[in-house]
Amino acid sequence: MKKSGYLLCRAGIIAFCVLAFYSTNIMAKSQNEAGSALEKRTDLIIIDNMVSFGPLKKATVEFPHDAHTKALSKKNKSCETCHLKEKEQFYPLFKRLKNSNKKAVMDIYHDNCIACHGEMRLKGEETGPVECDSCHREQKKFSSSRIAMGFDSSLHARHVQAHEKKCETCHHEYDEKTKKLFYAKGKEGTCRYCHKEETHDNFVSMRVSSHIACINCHIKNQEKSTLNLPVKCFQCHDATYRATIKKLDIIPRLERNQPDMVLVKTGNKDLDSGEKSRMSLVPFDHKAHEGYNNTCRVCHHQEMKKCSECHTLGGSDAAKGVSLELAMHKKDADRSCVGCHTAQYLKNKNCAGCHQSTPVTTKMSDRSCAVCHIPLPKEVPINDLTAKLLLEARPEKAPVYTEEEIAEKIIIGKLSRKYDAVNFPHRMIVKKITENMGDNKLALHFHAEKGTTCSGCHHNAPLTQKPSGCSSCHTKTFNDKDMHKPGIVGAYHLQCMECHTTMQINKVGCTDCHKEKSPLSSAPQKEGKE
Repeated sequence: MKKSGYLLCRAGIIAFCVLAFYSTNIMAKSQNEAGSALEKRTDLIIIDNMVSFGPLKKATVEFPHDAHTKALSKKNKSCETCHLKEKEQFYPLFKRLKNSNKKAVMDIYHDNCIACHGEMRLKGEETGPVECDSCHREQKKFSSSRIAMGFDSSLHARHVQAHEKKCETCHHEYDEKTKKLFYAKGKEGTCRYCHKEETHDNFVSMRVSSHIACINCHIKNQEKSTLNLPVKCFQCHDATYRATIKKLDIIPRLERNQPDMVLVKTGNKDLDSGEKSRMSLVPFDHKAHEGYNNTCRVCHHQEMKKCSECHTLGGSDAAKGVSLELAMHKKDADRSCVGCHTAQYLKNKNCAGCHQSTPVTTKMSDRSCAVCHIPLPKEVPINDLTAKLLLEARPEKAPVYTEEEIAEKIIIGKLSRKYDAVNFPHRMIVKKITENMGDNKLALHFHAEKGTTCSGCHHNAPLTQKPSGCSSCHTKTFNDKDMHKPGIVGAYHLQCMECHTTMQINKVGCTDCHKEKSPLSSAPQKEGKE
């Protein structure tokens, strides 16, 4: 009995320990997944070099880089403690210039990391782990809060000034024949054109190339500079610190011999002459668009070429089959003209009230095309000067109807039963929408016709002073054969409430627009001008 009781007790203890172990692991796993129990660091590097040699036998290692540089600086040690130099440049890999073989790389980490930590521990100093599972942890301790380092136009201009316009300091091309770098004046492009996310062919990844070039340059010029040139992870990758980086009030334009204004062409001589083309050419304000964006890659995403060189009429392999028409007009592509414009007005609450409506954002009419595709007078030369003249001829303000031409109020009473008809302040709303456009160039450009503003509500009606009412399209009941055309009650509520919500107008309740009917109220009222 005693023995069986002992065994039961022991089994109970073992079961409890196993349960506690799994419970702890499950809790730790759920905390890791949620990220709530993990310390966030901008300097977190995951040491996973061994992946290139095959499946890992142990977990990857979390390495807080800034914590190590801080500890080394206290001992008056520099980057040379961990990084080797070649041609006076530090390289990112630890104690080596390249990966040789599995055992050699593993020995480099084990011999150096453990030796350093062990030496500090013997001296009684605070240090890192020396046990295998303390580095190769299954349960993670950190999570990365790193943000990508964007080299915006302001930062680029500051570097241009610092290097006295010597673009060759950073910009280079690779000669496949000589296997050497060279500077091609006038062909400067973003580093990302060659240096991709991953290392390929003779081009190292963007992450490796930028750390080699930028950090080494900063280290070299640190002493003679009056600025605090960043060499630590957080100085580039921490959102709070990044916000402290000074931006230039006036950013000079990039010097790349680019045109101020240009006629966008197809690349086809016959069509670009205007004789056989079904669509007129588009005058494009290149200089203005440079100011709207922080990098040329917004439009020139592969190379600094004309769009038509890659995006041909039929779609080329270089553009992955994306034709010129799609490149310019695809609504859900952030790099297309239409897609970019759509994104701009949908995130602006003053515009979203009208443009959030499905019919407006999904349909393009002939008059939409004419806003950009401007017909050229006969015998006018196809050149940049013509583009300039066409753009400058556009009105500075969107034409609108006078107050007298706009109905002051509209009584909306279709099918009113529980509530009284809506006394809709028509003129006030039209006036407010016009005021909200202000000097927004995108809005002014696309509201170039009188009555364009009206199409926000009257989305399928012609641009006239008195467009047809909602009931001319939206019947009393829902038509299940046309899923995009709700009944009249649904149309009013979708249009009005969606507009109020997107424009952040705090009036979406029933009695914000309607008054409840008294028992003696009359029959439904008609819609019309007061």
